Amino acid sequence: MTDLKELYHDLVRFETELWAAVDARLRRDCDLQLTWFEIMQLLGRRSGLRVQDVANEFVISVGGTSKVIDRIEKGGFCRRMPNPNDRRSALLALTAAGQEALDRAVPIFEDELALRFRSTLGAGELDRMAAGLKLLRASAFAGDEKLIA
Repeated sequence: MTDLKELYHDLVRFETELWAAVDARLRRDCDLQLTWFEIMQLLGRRSGLRVQDVANEFVISVGGTSKVIDRIEKGGFCRRMPNPNDRRSALLALTAAGQEALDRAVPIFEDELALRFRSTLGAGELDRMAAGLKLLRASAFAGDEKLIA
């Protein structure tokens, strides 16, 4: 039977090691940190999001998200535009420079993931891992009352 504490530690440490490796590669090859890349990738898929939407997507605070977006904007990779439906918020979009940086970074990101996953796990193992993580995430968001009980 799997030791859940050991599984937890392995999962958390792997995530930390994976993040560090991908971040180092993106910084070295693209001069782009992974935190920025993650947000830019989201904006590349779904332009016109608010800071609140980005925070919700990544399950992080609005304040922290706003600070990161301020830095991405200062770097010239995104811009805030007036929200025609709500003057209290702004809509986010990648700039041309942001899209170019993202286009350079995506193949590096994908290559590093392949190196970290496919070089060790077979297709069946990856499929089971992906399905298991999706199930765990869906269960966690289905209702915290289920987890507390």
